[in-house]
Amino acid sequence: MKFRISIVLVAVLSAVSVAAEKVELCRGNYHSEAAAKTQLAKFAGGYSDLAGWKKRAAIVRRGMLRGMGLDSPPKKCDLKPIISNKRTHKGYSVENVAFESLPGFFVTGNLYRPIGAKAASCAGILSPHGHFRDRGGDGGGRFRPSMQKRCATLARMGAVVLSLDMVGWGESTQYPHRGVKTLTLQTWNGIRAIDFLETLKEVDPKRIGITGASGGGTQTFVLTAVDDRVFVSIPCVMVSSHFFGGCSCESGMPIHKSATHETNNADIAALAAPRPQLLISNGKDWTKNTPKVEFPYIKNVYKLCGAESKVANLHLAKEGHDYGLSKRNGAYEFFAKHLKLKAASDEATIVIENKKTLTVFTEKHPRPKHAVNGAAAVEALLK
Repeated sequence: MKFRISIVLVAVLSAVSVAAEKVELCRGNYHSEAAAKTQLAKFAGGYSDLAGWKKRAAIVRRGMLRGMGLDSPPKKCDLKPIISNKRTHKGYSVENVAFESLPGFFVTGNLYRPIGAKAASCAGILSPHGHFRDRGGDGGGRFRPSMQKRCATLARMGAVVLSLDMVGWGESTQYPHRGVKTLTLQTWNGIRAIDFLETLKEVDPKRIGITGASGGGTQTFVLTAVDDRVFVSIPCVMVSSHFFGGCSCESGMPIHKSATHETNNADIAALAAPRPQLLISNGKDWTKNTPKVEFPYIKNVYKLCGAESKVANLHLAKEGHDYGLSKRNGAYEFFAKHLKLKAASDEATIVIENKKTLTVFTEKHPRPKHAVNGAAAVEALLK
């Protein structure tokens, strides 16, 4: 009897302990620039060799997965891909795509492919968009002309490129963008997006890349940190040690700080090592310090991994927060080198399609009836 009571008491105390664990979200300009430098120095002082870094990396990765609720991930369901409305342009094709990352929860986007690709001959690249809204009727997100140019150019270079909606953007209307579990869903969607790319016969699963800017940059380094199938990553205008993202999809869950770990986005980006990585930064946002603060920290990790030549920083001091042509050109060159692609061609001949053409679900072909809608219903799928 006493033994049973003790078990119950331990269980209750454990539950109270977990419930009482302090959850501190690191959001926006969480640190001053000086405090961020001090924190990175503290992190670096905790290891001096590869074994020490690997130990830290494992702790950070576990903390991130626990913080976003993916330490015990959902069971992977059949993707049941829907691929439709193929359009052929000079050197590439575009199709509208949807697949289920969870039963009844659809990831929507567009698939750009090289013309005449042979089996296992292509790299696969994920192209998440950031919080870039409509500026002239293009619908924002993946519909923006700059996104189409980036994806189509990479396809011409020899990659199969998947441009996907952020949760709560574009056609992804089953769950709000600023929901409690948006970060979980977006990361899980990224994991399943790699699964989808690996089902395509043209894609070489050993040549997977990802790039995005702003919120898409956060998706880039977060997914790379937790899924080692990503071979090349290019986070654009987002890797900062003092700024943590201002949206629920970036910092709305305790991936940066818990009772068992503490990290920042520069430290998370370092988890890509020894895989090739290009940091793109500029002089007018929170990445203005990258060449002198974040990049040296990350480069040191690569040095410990014997991969110093695989990390680079393209810093455009006179530019701002975007994924403009000069930034895209830098990304094209890096992908070409590390994913064995052709050189980029002139973007001027890329066909810019309208939102209606790029849309997966239409009045004639609506989202399937078994789709799950609403925050509570979608969150139940993650349990």
